Amino acid sequence: MPSLSELVRSHTDLTGDDVAWLQLLMADWQIIADLSFADLVLWLPDADGQGFWAAGQMRPTTAPTAYVDDVVGTFVPRGRRPLLDAAWLQGRLVREGDPEWRDDVPVRVETIPVRHEGRVIAVVARSTNLLGVRTPSRLELSYLQSAADLTQMIATGHFPSTGQRSDHADTPRVGDGFVRVDADGRVVYASPNAQSVFTRLGLSGDLAGSRLVDVTRDLVPSRRRPDEETFSAVLGGRVHRDMEFATEGVAIIARSIPLRPTGERIGALVLVRDVTDLRRRDRELITKDATIREIHHRVKNNLQTVAALLRLQARRIDNDEAKLALEEAVRRVGSIAIVHETLSQAVEEDVEFDEIADRLCVMVTEVSAAAGRVRVQRRGTFARLPSETATALAMVITEVLQNAVEHGYPEPGPGTEGHITLDVEPGEGRLRVTVTDDGRGLPEGFDLDGSTNLGLSIVRTLVESELSGTLSLGPRPEGREAGTRVVVDLPLD
Repeated sequence: MPSLSELVRSHTDLTGDDVAWLQLLMADWQIIADLSFADLVLWLPDADGQGFWAAGQMRPTTAPTAYVDDVVGTFVPRGRRPLLDAAWLQGRLVREGDPEWRDDVPVRVETIPVRHEGRVIAVVARSTNLLGVRTPSRLELSYLQSAADLTQMIATGHFPSTGQRSDHADTPRVGDGFVRVDADGRVVYASPNAQSVFTRLGLSGDLAGSRLVDVTRDLVPSRRRPDEETFSAVLGGRVHRDMEFATEGVAIIARSIPLRPTGERIGALVLVRDVTDLRRRDRELITKDATIREIHHRVKNNLQTVAALLRLQARRIDNDEAKLALEEAVRRVGSIAIVHETLSQAVEEDVEFDEIADRLCVMVTEVSAAAGRVRVQRRGTFARLPSETATALAMVITEVLQNAVEHGYPEPGPGTEGHITLDVEPGEGRLRVTVTDDGRGLPEGFDLDGSTNLGLSIVRTLVESELSGTLSLGPRPEGREAGTRVVVDLPLD
């Protein structure tokens, strides 16, 4: 399904400002669809004047849809939909005509010109499934009147608003709580859901007839609401924005949409939503995240303590083989500690692995016998990896680099310096990590399957069992006698 930007670029001559205006409209048109009990389709004029392209579609949550299929991307030539032509050419709302029949469903269609900076730049078709129409209740009449005011504002260029947009991902919807206030901020109508929201705040009477800002001010302590100017402007319906306020036990988001169908403000819609449960879950998640980070921090500290104890034990042992084994254990524990240290500082359970890889490169070369003679260079980026993948991959990289340093450059030579490259190649759903050195290379007759090297056994187990990847090891591909290349290929979810 093509996007709005793609259709504009391919088929219209609309400007960037026009597109931005249409995007603002589409950001809020779920409200209009719900208030209208109707589907909305945005039609863009073809650059050649031959017809219209459907660039957006919104179905109502308050009524049955008039469209079984999606229509975005379809083209309607001039003359086929007279209501579209009339709204575009005459710049007015068009409601004439008999109902259309779609799949044995009668549909009433109205067209609304979208005006921006004095020009009609698009047309919105509003289609109502008449099978769902019945004698309207007071709530439905209030919805329809508000929808009529908003569509008139679209036609005159007063909607959408270019002011401050919502900062809340959980901004109120029409069904959460609908309040209509007049120009003085008095409640003309409040839906049952809106009445329930204010009852939870502590209101004992009816909202109708009261000034919404005064009622709310009496219920909500000043320390639990925004500044007085914002508080009064939103609940009085003077600005297009939202805000959050709360009592000790209830949290509410209120959103105001001023109504100016003829230019002068006649009142506003104030949508309200009880977000108490959402805020409680947010607090629980914040506490959980803090606990997880604290656990990672303590695990890192414990691992560093274990590494320090192993290091002390290695210094007290005279046997070179045992000392080497303990030093290798220190490096393995240290590589895991680095991952947990990074996780203890992260908000999410994904980590930026580049920093971890760079620290591992430094750790391996600094504590080896080849310190100062071998340089490791990373090329490419890992980006973010899940913590489970990061821990296992850190161990793999540590072991591979350690093998390259110890076995590729076992003895210092006069004026020699080793080079190891860590190449990272992220792909579509996969990650390829290649470690290449210019050391002395693999021993003659080396076979990975028959190797008894503990480090390689650890690497193979982690790559194949923990990471579900593949491991290959062979000579450097440049054709020289010396040098080794290790390739780790991993799937990424």
